[in-house]
Amino acid sequence: MSVTVEAPRIEHHREPLGIGERMPRLSWRVASAPSGWRQAAYRVELEQRGAATSFEVQSPDQVLVAWPGEPLQSRERVTVRIAVRGADDAWSEASAPTSLEAGLLEPGDWTARPVGATRNENPNTDDRRPSLVRRGFEAREGVVRARLYATAHGVYEAELNGERVGDDTLSPGWTVYGTRLRYYTYDVTALVRPGHNAIGAWLGDGWYRGRLGWRGGFRNVYGYDQSFLGQLELTYADGTREVIATDHSWRSAPSPILQSGIYDGEDYDAREEQPGWSAPAFDDSAWEGVQERHRDPATLVAPTAPPVRATEELRPVEVLTGPSGSRILDFGQNLVGRVRIRVSGPAGATVTLRTAEVMQDGEIYTRPLRAARAADSYTFAGRDAEEWEPRFTFHGFRYVEVGGWPGDLDADAAAGALVARVYHTDLERTGWFESSDPALNRLHENVVWGMRGNFVDIPTDCPQRDERIGWTGDIQVFGPTASTLFDVSGMLSGWLRDVAIEQLPDGTVPWYVPVIPAVDKWTPMRPGAAWGDVATLLPWTLYERFGDVAVLEAQFDSARRWVDLLERLAGPSRLWDTGFQLGDWLDPAAPPHDPADARTDRYLVATAYFAKSARTVARMADVLGLAEERTHYDALAGEVVAAFAEAYVNDDGTMTSDAQTAYALGLRFDLITDPGRRDAAAARLAQLVHEAGNRISTGFVGTPLVSDALSSGGQVETAYDLILERECPSWLYQVEQGATTVWERWDSLLPDGTVNPGQMTSFNHYALGAVADWMHRVIAGLAPDAPGYRRIRFAPRPGGGLTSASARQLTAYGEAAIAWRMADGRLHVEATVPIGAEAVLDLAGAREETLPPGTHTRDVAQTA
Repeated sequence: MSVTVEAPRIEHHREPLGIGERMPRLSWRVASAPSGWRQAAYRVELEQRGAATSFEVQSPDQVLVAWPGEPLQSRERVTVRIAVRGADDAWSEASAPTSLEAGLLEPGDWTARPVGATRNENPNTDDRRPSLVRRGFEAREGVVRARLYATAHGVYEAELNGERVGDDTLSPGWTVYGTRLRYYTYDVTALVRPGHNAIGAWLGDGWYRGRLGWRGGFRNVYGYDQSFLGQLELTYADGTREVIATDHSWRSAPSPILQSGIYDGEDYDAREEQPGWSAPAFDDSAWEGVQERHRDPATLVAPTAPPVRATEELRPVEVLTGPSGSRILDFGQNLVGRVRIRVSGPAGATVTLRTAEVMQDGEIYTRPLRAARAADSYTFAGRDAEEWEPRFTFHGFRYVEVGGWPGDLDADAAAGALVARVYHTDLERTGWFESSDPALNRLHENVVWGMRGNFVDIPTDCPQRDERIGWTGDIQVFGPTASTLFDVSGMLSGWLRDVAIEQLPDGTVPWYVPVIPAVDKWTPMRPGAAWGDVATLLPWTLYERFGDVAVLEAQFDSARRWVDLLERLAGPSRLWDTGFQLGDWLDPAAPPHDPADARTDRYLVATAYFAKSARTVARMADVLGLAEERTHYDALAGEVVAAFAEAYVNDDGTMTSDAQTAYALGLRFDLITDPGRRDAAAARLAQLVHEAGNRISTGFVGTPLVSDALSSGGQVETAYDLILERECPSWLYQVEQGATTVWERWDSLLPDGTVNPGQMTSFNHYALGAVADWMHRVIAGLAPDAPGYRRIRFAPRPGGGLTSASARQLTAYGEAAIAWRMADGRLHVEATVPIGAEAVLDLAGAREETLPPGTHTRDVAQTA
């Protein structure tokens, strides 16, 4: 068998067009090789600046290796191929090429300035109707390359010669705009024609100046203007370049969008359309001039992750009629996106679409949306056929109430005329799980759908109500599961840069990033355990799952400053036992009006996280070769662990907070170091689970840890009892209630079928779905055992009456997989190790062994 190499990957980009890295790292997978083959060297072949060069490196590394060529210049295009060889082999054939292209890397590359209408920039008026902006231009014969570099104050969609540019939406997304405003690069070569051309953009408020936050929210958080910044660059065959940039020569007009907001939806009047407005022949003499706005080019950055895109379409599974006579579409799945309609109607008639996640008393139930209107409307122009989808909003919904529909809206009509389009950051799927229990499989699918719906440019807490912000605690606990299910490396490393920017000088990490104004509880910002610890734990998770040392380098100062703050707050006692804390948020025993009133002492939680973060910073320092810092934070962690044990762990291994979360923290964070106490703590945790009828008793903090605390503490069957329980509160209770995503509260829907009366009752929240990572690692038995899955641990722990389970993980080296089944008292296992990695096989009843690349089968007797 010959050695074959896949086309290399550039950094974490799925599409390396307009990248921002001057020396991008390279990764590749070896698709096939003879048995026993191992890479000993690699060769990078570059076509750069008109010359072909190659660089040979003696190394087994194939993930995120250093760029060997010259640093990229703005707009530079390079073709990369990879060849490899073993210790005694000839070089393989070079891989298929990957072409990459740099974006605009220097502030001086930008001549464009943001432009937009001035009529709706008065903060004292309700006139917020979005604008169109456009300009005509001439192009000579011989255009060989055309690139549009674009962003906005607000959100935008660009058009060129009447055609939509790109397939992204809600761009440029949500960042700390004053410091980092993303721009996107589009290849528009095929759209430019010799002679007359036109370019334009739709604009919307988005996060930049739209309503953000709860209790009415805030507008104009980042600015009053709604502006487009675009730079179209035409490269001709003779090597000359022409730039058409946004400036005072552009024109503006009101768009057919009457209003648009992230929370409130969009209203569109097709009678206000100006057909052909982005085509060359359009007469814009009646349009207004534009106002140029200021933008520091130094803040313009290329994205590190894919944009938000439509990734799936769903048709209604049923058309319902409510007691009021309302017509309601059930899409069968709680999703995030928008509804597209295709229908004809009389001019001036309006169709309204109101969205909701749940129904109650036969009607859509919108109280959980709080102040989010979550509705769209379309007013017909009166054409024979009209198609429309909102542009600058998104909704979390399963049900859509349709009002004003022309004609009968039965199931047949709805199936062809209304489609739910699913939107989220277009991440690559990397993790799959399946078992012999259909309910467990549905739980896993709910976690996947919940993640998709809450990864809309930033990791949000909920996609439907007047919030949708980047809570740091939620992604801190869900990070391992997110990193298993999808390749979040580029998205979350980019978001962590905003965390560092928003971090206060004293080290305080905000509750959510980007920061928006809030009410007294959140502003001024105060340090909070589990939420602020995202600065330490999420970078470490990304390093463990993707092998990226650069994320540790980028975030080390932020992580260190957070732990230094905790050291000051705790003082000589090393106990963080003062100040505001959310603790084990949404413990099921907490009353609806006070979700922080948990069974576990909130200061026990805070001190536990202090120890965990200090230890993690020590590990980061060790990886980065910072010996002095490693020694300091390692010693600090030891002091905090000792203080924790003295304050919260009794001599018999029980804890002062005799609650599931307390034991989960003590065990999983290695805060109970004495072996006898650890065994006793694990036994007590199992006893608490059984005393609760195997129902869950943990909130946001304890839930990601409790299953691991049980299984690693010798209580595997209790861990299965916990996850397979179907009574409220439990994971499978939600499944039994028909959930298609994970809820914010264990009982967002009460056993009597009514919605929980609490103010925070989202039916799409990913935090409690963090158990999916345990399902992959323990039930199926596939986990990283070295950063980036360079070494894999196959260690399934069957139980709970399951007869089979499997997991697949697309790693940087290729697909790792395990499948097991129980039959006649024997465990049959098949495991696949990708080329470039190795694995440890750890089966109960068998000696641990190391597996080379390839597929391996084992058959082991299992004792009762």
